[in-house]
Formats: sequence, structure tokens, C-alpha cells
Amino acid sequence: MEAAGPAAGMEAAAGEAEAEAEAAVAAEALRLLRIEPSAAGGPSAGRADGAEEPCSRNALRKRRRWQRVLAARRGKRRQERQRRRARRAPADGIGPGPALGSGRVPAALATERLLEARAAGPRLCVDLGVGGSMTEKESGRLASQIRRLYGANRRAARPFWLCLTGFAAGTPIYEQCFRMNDGFAGYLMDTTPQSYLDLFPLDAIVYLTPDSENVLEDIDPDKVYVLGGLVDESIHKLTLRRAREQSLQTARLPIREYMVKAPNARNYHSETLAINQVFDVLSTYYNTRSWPAALRAGVSSGKGYVLPDTVEQVETAQCTTAAQENALFCGEELQRQEAPA
Repeated sequence: MEAAGPAAGMEAAAGEAEAEAEAAVAAEALRLLRIEPSAAGGPSAGRADGAEEPCSRNALRKRRRWQRVLAARRGKRRQERQRRRARRAPADGIGPGPALGSGRVPAALATERLLEARAAGPRLCVDLGVGGSMTEKESGRLASQIRRLYGANRRAARPFWLCLTGFAAGTPIYEQCFRMNDGFAGYLMDTTPQSYLDLFPLDAIVYLTPDSENVLEDIDPDKVYVLGGLVDESIHKLTLRRAREQSLQTARLPIREYMVKAPNARNYHSETLAINQVFDVLSTYYNTRSWPAALRAGVSSGKGYVLPDTVEQVETAQCTTAAQENALFCGEELQRQEAPA
């Protein structure tokens, strides 16, 4: 029994040493964050008699402000999750369809579907000849969009057959596609330096541009749909002029017909989409035959357009965010007024 006494003393001393080490680590972390240990309620915050030391007013103000910031961030994340769920929710009883499914598709099945599309499916052509003045950075963004477009098409139950025209060796987009996209040489699609005018009949070509006067009402498997290979807001000006100069049919997505402008702080509303977003709309419609479901899948809320059934959700979320930001501002003003001169 006497041997147990020294052993217990050693264990107690080791426990105290560990506690002191943890307290030192916590204090150092709080020092790096410029927060006083007493304000954070750390291991060394209390006195030996169990009573807490009074926190400085500055430390309390910092802690309360950080708690409000964290609460506001959590609220924004919760609202963003709700908006994402609303965008994925079925429209008119029809979900977004398999075109945008995130699950992996067996390679053999994906290859079979793509080869069937080459034989009898609709054609989607990306006109890379229109982007000759793009910078290297813009070419990299376009190469990433082509990768996402191809990935979505590969997963689709009813894919399009893709074609990149004006894809000439030595051009920035040519180099970026091979540099940024692993396995690009094995993509099941056509690539050619030729123009789409040399490959398809003029009466079969439909150039998609957001400023067209014609609304795309359906997808015809006998047509070739052309997207301008650009990444900025000038896409509608250049593509519409290019199509008119070549006497081609034009069409735009039915965004104005099925969506409404949502109020936002910048009063920003744009129908210009990235090529992979346009493809998401086309692919979802081709698989579901529902324009509301298709537009929900491809038009992000950042464009300023929403479906009518989501307007109330967007307004509620914006009001909640504004109230949180106002409460945070008022709290900071109150703390400044209470602080000693």
C-alpha cells in the first residue's frame, strides 16, 4: 500500500503537467488570434477559487462580434443550401433528369450511348473560330468549360454528339485543352480545324445566341446547334453578328418566357451563359421535355433570373440576410458607443 502513494503522486504530477501544457498551447493560439485567454474562457481563465476573472471590455466586444459573425455565416450557408435544394427540386413533377446526374456511368455504357448519338442524335457544335482574340486566361476558362460540357454529356442518358470546329493546332485554346484536360485526346467527339460552314448544310445550322429574336421551342435531332466559344459578356454581340453575316438561323433559350427577374442588390440580370451551362439546359430538356426543369438545371441564381415558384424563396432569403447584416452593424455601433473614450 505504501508503494501506491508515490505512484499516485507521480500520476497526479503528470496530469498537472499535461494540463499546464494544454493551457500554454491554448494561450499561444489565442495570442496569435489576438484574443485574450480570459475572453475566450480558456483553461487559465478561472481563479483557483472557481470564480471567473472579469474580462476586459475590449475582449468581450471582440468575442461578441465574432459570435455574431459566425452566426451570420451559418445563416448564409443554410440559405445557400436551401437555394440549392430548391434548384434541384422537381418542376412540374419532373426532376432534372439523368443528363446532370453526378453518379458515374460505366465506361462501356457511356461509349455505347455516345456512338448511338453520333449515328442518330442531335449535334452540338462549339465554334472556336470566334474566339481568336481571347487571352491565355480566357482560353483556360473555356477549356475548363469544354471539360465540364463533355463530362455532363458523357453521363447523359440521351447524349448529343459534340464537335469542336476551328480547333487548330498552335492556337491558345488547342494548347489549353490538352494541357488542362486529362485524357482529352481520348474524348469521344469530333475535333477539326475546319469551320462548321464546311461540315454541315446551312439550313441545318442553328446558332444559339442570347440576343436572337427567335425562341428555341424544341430540339430537332436533324439540326446542328452551334455555341460561340467565348467566355465573357461580349458573346451575344459577336455571335449574333457572326450568324447574321453568314445568313444562319438563330435562336435563344426561352429564359424570358419561363423565368422572371429576381430582385438583387446590383439589379443585375443576364441571359448570357457559359457553354457548359447552355448545354445543361439543352441536355436536361432533351431528356425531360420540360423547359422549367431544364432552366432550373442550367441558369444559376447569380444571373438574376429565377422560376416564378422560387421568387418568394429568394426574397425571403434576401430579407433574412439583410436583417442579419443590419443587426450585426447595429451591434457594432452599440459596442462602440459603450466603449470608454
